[in-house]
Amino acid sequence: MMKKFGWFIIVFFAIGVGLYPLGYIFTENLEQFGLLSQKSEAVKSGQLWRVLFNIHIYLGGFSLLIGWSQFMKKFRNKYLNFHRNLGKVYVIAVLISGLTGLYIAFYAEGGWVSKLGFLGLACAWLYTTVQGYRTIRKGEVSLHEKWMIRSYAVTFAAVTLRIWLPMFQVGFGMDFISAYVIIAWLCWVPNLLWAEWRIRRLKL
Repeated sequence: MMKKFGWFIIVFFAIGVGLYPLGYIFTENLEQFGLLSQKSEAVKSGQLWRVLFNIHIYLGGFSLLIGWSQFMKKFRNKYLNFHRNLGKVYVIAVLISGLTGLYIAFYAEGGWVSKLGFLGLACAWLYTTVQGYRTIRKGEVSLHEKWMIRSYAVTFAAVTLRIWLPMFQVGFGMDFISAYVIIAWLCWVPNLLWAEWRIRRLKL
């Protein structure tokens, strides 16, 4: 029962936050939506940053939206070709979003602590996903599953960031910058630790 409930929570947040970037399309006051509201005008006015930011959030949201379905074992075994093709789409989306994330990280608020946090997030995302692709190309199915659990755990940082941020601001009364410096690391490092625990639990 608890396992099903936990899976429901993961899927619920993956879909909800995966669709979140659509808000950047449909909102009327775009400059005050989401994280854009916390960016300086100097950053937001940069054309390259704006293009890469949009690529990052849309493909990141898309990878979050489709990634959870890859862990449905019965569905995966029944529709193996679909699993493979969707997996390739996921990898491409992560690679592009992760590379743009490397650039965007240098513009994170909170100084070098937060910048390094988000750089680490982008590097971990790229590395785990590439390893997941490399291992399946070699036919190492068990290793592939391990790396993709890690990859999606890092993808899920998009969810945990949006959970931690209001919790720190509202619950702990912290201002945005102070909370952001902590969450730059908190949104993904515990996710990877959970992935390692999950991998050991599954005895892969």
